[in-house]
Amino acid sequence: MSIIEQLTAGVTTSSAAATEALAGSLAVELPADRVLALHGDLGVGKTTFIRGLARAWAITEPVTSPTFNLYSIYQGSRQLIHLDAYRLQSADDLDALMIDDFMRSPWCFAVEWPERIATAIPDEAWQLFLTITAQGEHHIRLVQPDIPAPQSKP
Repeated sequence: MSIIEQLTAGVTTSSAAATEALAGSLAVELPADRVLALHGDLGVGKTTFIRGLARAWAITEPVTSPTFNLYSIYQGSRQLIHLDAYRLQSADDLDALMIDDFMRSPWCFAVEWPERIATAIPDEAWQLFLTITAQGEHHIRLVQPDIPAPQSKP
């Protein structure tokens, strides 16, 4: 089963290292110039997942949540634009950041708190839903456009 099929079914990890490794596996298969919308509560592992993508793309800079500066741009084998939309009020706020002007293919635009700017998230974005199970493990599920989401329970 491919990593995309595994994530579509839902994967549970028990450590930050395992979450990063999972993201690294996805990074290899992720098409270029893709938006990833990462949904989940505070502390669920969104930034950890993005750090795993960065490591797979040979980005060596520390990857932290860009809550206060809103977004960070990293360059490796792929450009990673990491946005924390928590402090944005609407898609208009995103437009004001002019992120499109900085994108160089191949890129990945990883958005934490995408519901804050929902109208700006393209229909073809891949949606990642991160939750914490009752056992304290992290559950990650991928929903791609035009592919029905399986019913999985963490």
